[in-house]
Amino acid sequence: MDERARFEEYDNVKLIVIKTPTENNSFNESDAYYITIPICIILTHNQIVTVNSFENGAIKKFLNTFQNRHHDKKNMMVLKVFEKITQTYMEYLKEINQRRNLMEQKLYASNRNEELLELMRIQKSMVYFVTALRSNEMLLLKLARTNFLGLTDEEKEFLDDLAVDMSQALEMANIYTNILSSTLDAFASIINNNMNLVLKRLTSITIILSLPALVTGIYGMNVPIPYADSHYAFYIPILLSIGISIIIGWYFMKKKWF
Repeated sequence: MDERARFEEYDNVKLIVIKTPTENNSFNESDAYYITIPICIILTHNQIVTVNSFENGAIKKFLNTFQNRHHDKKNMMVLKVFEKITQTYMEYLKEINQRRNLMEQKLYASNRNEELLELMRIQKSMVYFVTALRSNEMLLLKLARTNFLGLTDEEKEFLDDLAVDMSQALEMANIYTNILSSTLDAFASIINNNMNLVLKRLTSITIILSLPALVTGIYGMNVPIPYADSHYAFYIPILLSIGISIIIGWYFMKKKWF
């Protein structure tokens, strides 16, 4: 599972390992939506063998286009596998971007942890994609530079086009990763700012409510108090409390604490 993209030759048998994307079937809700797995392509003098951990979309697409596989050209068949892998990356990147947009829209409506966890899973998928695409790009460029497969001029041109497509997929993955990182940072700042606003409002309310309690507490002490014998002794602390609350509330509104 952790094989890196590379190629080598031993006893006239050529080995190519390339990373391909696939959906993650893990039951852990914190894992990435998509991961990358290696596909091993072995070329003998008359056979092509592909080995992978489990079924994936790229190989299925290749097998479904059986009539276009150039049976007499092994190199072209290998390049077709590369093409399907690149197309699969493009499709998954578009799906990831759509999923990211959907989660962002939900986050605008309500800052829930569920959407943030979904974005984190998308971010993990992008880490897999960026790492694998960078490795694949280097593999294709090295194959073109060394002509490891002994390609014809037509096949070389096709490989160059695949290298360009792989580079484009890597650029898309980098762009989406940067957007996602910026989005998570922005929402983290928004959540912290909202928390600060809530704490500020709660503090303001606590202050407004504590001052009237102080006034009523003073008038409730069992000591001689001014106007204690007045007929309005009950209304004096109430009016003082209301007045102090109004003044403090007006001051806080002026300072935009609410």
